[in-house]
Parts: sequence; C-alpha cells; structure tokens
Amino acid sequence: MTGYGKASAEFQEKKITAEVRSLNSKALDLSSKVASCYRERELELRTMIAQTLERGKVEFNLWVEQTEGSNATPVNGPMVEAYHQQIKGLCEKYDIPEPDDWWGTLMRMPDVLTRTEVQEVSPEEWSVVNRVVEEAIQRLMEFRRQEGAALEHKFTEKLDNIADLLQSIEPYEQSRTEKIRQRIIEGLQSIPEVEYDKNRLEQEMIYYIEKLDINEEKQRLANHLRYFRETMRDGHGQGKKLGFIAQEMGREINTTGSKSNQAEMQNIVVRRKDELEQIKEQVLNVM
Repeated sequence: MTGYGKASAEFQEKKITAEVRSLNSKALDLSSKVASCYRERELELRTMIAQTLERGKVEFNLWVEQTEGSNATPVNGPMVEAYHQQIKGLCEKYDIPEPDDWWGTLMRMPDVLTRTEVQEVSPEEWSVVNRVVEEAIQRLMEFRRQEGAALEHKFTEKLDNIADLLQSIEPYEQSRTEKIRQRIIEGLQSIPEVEYDKNRLEQEMIYYIEKLDINEEKQRLANHLRYFRETMRDGHGQGKKLGFIAQEMGREINTTGSKSNQAEMQNIVVRRKDELEQIKEQVLNVM
C-alpha cells in the first residue's frame, strides 16, 4: 500500500499542486494540509481520497503558489502621495530638512506595499483543483499497481519454493516408517527377558506410525497453496484473505515439524517456514 503521487496545474496567475503519499496500515489514516483558500472544501477532497485509497497511512498536501507574473507586490500610489504631502507639510511647519532619499523613506511607510489575498475561489478554479487532486491520486494508484505486480511475482516465487520443498520431503517420509519399525524391534530385542505379543506389537506400531503420518498436512498445505494463487488472481481487496491463508499454511507446516523425527525432514520444515515468513511480511502490503 505504499505509494506516491504528485500533480500540478496552472490557473490564471496560480500554480496549484497536490501531493499524496501512503504507507502501510490496516485501516485508512488520512492527514491533510490544505491551502487556506481551499480549506472550505477540504472535507470534499478528503472524501475523494478515502473512496479511492481505502487503506494506508496517507498524507495529503495541497498548496498554491503565485506564478512569476504575479510576484510583484503592488505599490499603493495614493498612499505614497498622502505620505509625501504629510511629510513635506511637517518639514515646512517645523523647519525640518526634507529627506534626501524620498523614495526610500516613502517605501518604508506602513501599507505602501500591499497585497490583497483573494479568498473567493471560482467554480473554474475548483474544477482545476479537483483535476489536480484526482491526477495525484491516480499516479499514486499506478505506483501501487506496480508494487502489486512485483508482490505477485514475489509471492509466486515463494509459493513455488514451498511446493518444491513439499515434494522433497517424500523420500524421507517413505524411509522413516521402516526405520521407526526397526528401531522399536531392536529396542525390544536388546531386552531378552521381556516377552511380548507380536500381533499386539504390530498393532501398536501401526498406531504409532499413523500418529506420525503427515499425509493430511501435506494435502491441506497443497490446498492452501492453490487457494492462495487463486485468491491473488481475484484482484483488488484480497489482502486480509491472503493473510488468513498464510496463517493456515503456517499451521500445517508447524504440525509437520512436530511430527517429523528426522533431521532431514526438520531441515525442510525450517526452510518452508522461512519462505512462508517472507510471504507474511509482504502480505501486509496488499490491499
């Protein structure tokens, strides 16, 4: 959900700029800084952003700058003339020398340099503002789409790795049954004074081996891998569902680890956990 978008447009003697940036967050956390002349419709602009972005810690800035042609501060001619007459009259009245630098003196007087801020925003200007904000939002969304494509590629790679590891565990699984059986028999034979019922021993070994069987976990994990891929293809708004599926994948991998009594199988389980953790970290970036 990270992204950045910025857009600008000129209207008369103004340059209007909108900037939107977002970071990961489970819900929408929107903060905004809007130029005072546009503040009366800030709620409308926030609603526009919220409807499109939905989630993320979002910062929205909207400001306006005067273009080069409007930078000159106007000189208040009547005010200059009034100050000139007053100062000249006072000099004559009190026999004070007139200033050597009339212009410098007059320019330092209050209200000689004035700028009138126009707070009224015309419908045409609002149209430009809306267009700029919408363009900034769309650029942020394009940023998110690019990030989403990269995440999909990353997820697919990790899912493939887990699937490959799922297959690689089979040779060890097939051989361990016989190893378990042989270990139990050898243990009993090492105690010659112990008598046991071979039929009952066979039943107990079958029960014990079934408790260590991981076929169900393998099947459920394969189903979760397939469901994760299908959910990715469903498009927008699947982030939470992908998070739930990843949790279920972790459950099956952990159960497999608890049933694995071979070092080779444990190593494979650890590698699958590593791949899954990378998926869980990136799922937080999905809408």
